[in-house]
Amino acid sequence: MAEQAYGIALTLPDGSRRHFDGPITGTTLAASIARSLAKAAVAVTVDGRTQDLALPIDRDAAVAVVTRDADDALALIRHDCAHVMAEAVQDLYPGTQVTIGPAIENGFYYDFARDEPFTPDDLDRIEARMRDIVSAGAPFTREVWDRTEAIEFFKDRGEKYKAQIIEDLPEAETITVYRQGDWLDLCRGPHMPTTKHVGQAFKLTKVAGAYWRGDHRNAMLQRIYGTAWRNDKELKAHLQMLEEAEKRDHRRLGREMDLFHLQEEAVGSTFWHPKGWTLYRTVESYVRRRQERDGYVEVKTPQLIDASLWERSGHWDKFKDNMFVIADEDHRVMALKPMNCPGHVQIFRQGLKSYRDLPYRMAEFGSCHRNEPSGALHGLMRVRNFTQDDAHIFCREDQITEESVKFCDLLLSMYRDFGFDDVRVKFSDRPELRAGDDATWDRAEAALMESVKAAGLEVTLNPGEGAFYGPKLEFVLRDAIGRDWQCGTLQVDFVLPDRLDASYIGEDSQRHRPVMLHRAVVGSFERFLGILIENYAGRFPLWLAPTQAVVATITNEADDYAETVARTCRQAGLRVDCDLRNEKINYKVREHSLQKVPALLVVGKREAEDRTVALRRLGGKTQELLALDAAISALSQEATPPDLRI
Repeated sequence: MAEQAYGIALTLPDGSRRHFDGPITGTTLAASIARSLAKAAVAVTVDGRTQDLALPIDRDAAVAVVTRDADDALALIRHDCAHVMAEAVQDLYPGTQVTIGPAIENGFYYDFARDEPFTPDDLDRIEARMRDIVSAGAPFTREVWDRTEAIEFFKDRGEKYKAQIIEDLPEAETITVYRQGDWLDLCRGPHMPTTKHVGQAFKLTKVAGAYWRGDHRNAMLQRIYGTAWRNDKELKAHLQMLEEAEKRDHRRLGREMDLFHLQEEAVGSTFWHPKGWTLYRTVESYVRRRQERDGYVEVKTPQLIDASLWERSGHWDKFKDNMFVIADEDHRVMALKPMNCPGHVQIFRQGLKSYRDLPYRMAEFGSCHRNEPSGALHGLMRVRNFTQDDAHIFCREDQITEESVKFCDLLLSMYRDFGFDDVRVKFSDRPELRAGDDATWDRAEAALMESVKAAGLEVTLNPGEGAFYGPKLEFVLRDAIGRDWQCGTLQVDFVLPDRLDASYIGEDSQRHRPVMLHRAVVGSFERFLGILIENYAGRFPLWLAPTQAVVATITNEADDYAETVARTCRQAGLRVDCDLRNEKINYKVREHSLQKVPALLVVGKREAEDRTVALRRLGGKTQELLALDAAISALSQEATPPDLRI
């Protein structure tokens, strides 16, 4: 009997296949599996891409039905919630223009053009109207429009921003509009079946300014942020996290602890105060020791480099808009370096290198500048002037796995020393715009994946997010309150050594191109220090604390002894201050607690006579009476950086 022919074959997540005579919708697919699944479904993925349930699936594909309680539904909930918010705003404030409103991590936003500023009371009104719209349960319906008609429609409505978006789209782009009841918006989708599927677990959080398309030369818009979740439990947990994050805000703690400040005359650059610079140097010294022990040589490359080098490396085309560019008196175009890699290749190229010299591990605490949009700047987390713990390993292709595993071990060990045990790894493969041919990328991606397996790492795929010259691993830290921070990277690069003519002499006495491994552990020092401040809420472990202890007197009769204690502590390598003010000891304890000083050594007349100290820990309600030598020994051991402990 001949095998029956089918129109399309769909492969489900469990590997089973379902055959259909012709195109079907996601709704039909879900119903063919189970009635309960059809009721719970909100979307369908086709070969990894999410689409509306109502759209046809017209080819053989791997498919999965998305239910509202799945992790994949969160982005849909947030996207739909942004549309609901936009409808609510235009209902309540006629004449307001809507511009762009995407789902983002943990929430969504929409940018509005409106002459009057939104207030906190407005947010309450908007949120209440959103709840009505959600309860109404209007269906989301997709419509394909003619390009010219769509432009004219939005212009006639006074929506100049929407019209501009359409005008700037490629001619071949399909123009789609989504309706929800009587309201509509330009959108690619996808969306869930109805507004009711959004649920009530959402909250509008704040209003901020944002330039149209992120360009300071454009009009300033008002951006309303919100968060949306699958249920009230998730929403409550997130709001509690935001409340805790507010308490830990590194900008506030930076002021309170006198670590750093920022000001308009140096937008995007940090003024480090003595205590903050002590913290910075402590981290830098630790990183330097770990790198030197792992075989890195440290270098320093110029800040200002001719544009011709950036053109040859490929960075000019990719990063020119984010570079600070100047011309000298001879009209020579120069740029402040946004990264260190081309400079490191120049050092590698000096003198003849042999295969015996590889791997060659080159590190730099490189000061870089990037012209970030002013609206994107955020304390230490996003700045224009930053320092990277940047390093590049020049190696043979057969050394990639060994060097990658070695680096991953180093990175994870360093993160543990800083208090980060929960680290996730993303594998980012080739982006759409890239340098190098597909064969080169195949080699690079295969080499990096082999390294991942050898290192025993579990990775999640981050499609299309590799660097323009090679695939990369992104190391994501989870902090004390559950937030994720992408810090470290490892990138395999066959492209840059070729573009900048780096070579070594192989065993065959011929010239060969080295492979370049780009790597960083902390990434931007500024950002990493901001993360550390927030992770510890300013209560640093003793080895990191800018001031490790304060000697505080109960009475002026102990002043001389207090100075002796402080001097002895400093001789033991401790960072200690002395508080001899004529204030009550409870006042001193409270003040130094607010400064997050880990230890107080309280001394009075009796302690001076007995050569003891009363050791009081930050947050503790009791104190321990110790001999001076015993107290210093205990603190010194605790204050020793992890890499120097025996």
